[in-house]
Amino acid sequence: MKLLFIADPLAGLKTYKDSTYAMLVEAARRGHGLYAMLAGDLAWRDGRVMGRARAITLADTALNASSRQEPMSSVTELLDSGLRRNDASGERTGDPWFAESEAEWRDLADFDAVIMRTDPPFDQAYLYATWLLEMAERQGARVFNRPQSLRDYNEKLAIARFPQFIAPTLVSNAAALIREFLAQHGDIVVKPLNAMGGSGIFRLRPGDPNLGAILETVTRNGAETIMAQRYLPAIKDGDKRILIIDGEAVPYCLARIPAEGETRGNLAAGGTGVARPLTERDWEIARALGPTLKQAGLLLVGLDVIGDSLTEVNVTSPTCFQEITQQTGFDVAAMFVDALEKAVKGEG
Repeated sequence: MKLLFIADPLAGLKTYKDSTYAMLVEAARRGHGLYAMLAGDLAWRDGRVMGRARAITLADTALNASSRQEPMSSVTELLDSGLRRNDASGERTGDPWFAESEAEWRDLADFDAVIMRTDPPFDQAYLYATWLLEMAERQGARVFNRPQSLRDYNEKLAIARFPQFIAPTLVSNAAALIREFLAQHGDIVVKPLNAMGGSGIFRLRPGDPNLGAILETVTRNGAETIMAQRYLPAIKDGDKRILIIDGEAVPYCLARIPAEGETRGNLAAGGTGVARPLTERDWEIARALGPTLKQAGLLLVGLDVIGDSLTEVNVTSPTCFQEITQQTGFDVAAMFVDALEKAVKGEG
């Protein structure tokens, strides 16, 4: 297959933990052709949706591993074969891990699959990209995740589709309503609707002398709608990332445990990721949501669960592939590429 990844610049990926990187390695191991471009490289020209795509070739360590007579058993072995971090800090040193061709205009329908992996924020540029990708779908492109669902499933607001699994929640731009919600629940978190990685999240309690300033900041003086949720003490045990691939749950989650003195468990905010088997409640949530997410054309989703409560439905660029694989041996990237191959063939 020819696979086009629409992602942030590949040179900036942290290869020791990035899930897009794990997808690329697994796809290369199977002999699929790899291409990459930025969302900003999309264009509608001469009546077609096209992009300035670059052919991607992985470093020799990956290519040699994937051409052995006996195939590698998992993406973990490929990552350990030399493409993983090679210094104590976890950052790559030495030669680049990929080479790329000059960019060429390519019709998106010429690819077997287009994988949208651009990170939030879900801003105007991201919105425009989904419209162009939806136009490409009408011209025959196969886009994952489905562009319409990227718009319909706001990663914070989508939990409202599954009210039986969520904690008390308010969505508003009105400081008075948020203060009322705080008075009712006594301990809450507030967060923007379009960010990622724990950015812009605050924990609020009555009597906080900075309450007014925080509400002015997060709502931009009432111009920005935000989400408030009752604080869940179970965050001390981790903000669990549950991956749903083609409607089925990966049997392990990554519990992201907050650093000392921190409310947020996000790895980007300094949290520590610990892989764990799914609990009965995790399975209940995953099995309830899986068919709906699959029907919506969401091949890959990351559910965030704190304790027994669903807190987010991540559809833009869910992560944690490598952490789960490295700690449990379960090959998440292989499960994803299996699902992608089935979807392209029209199976399942």
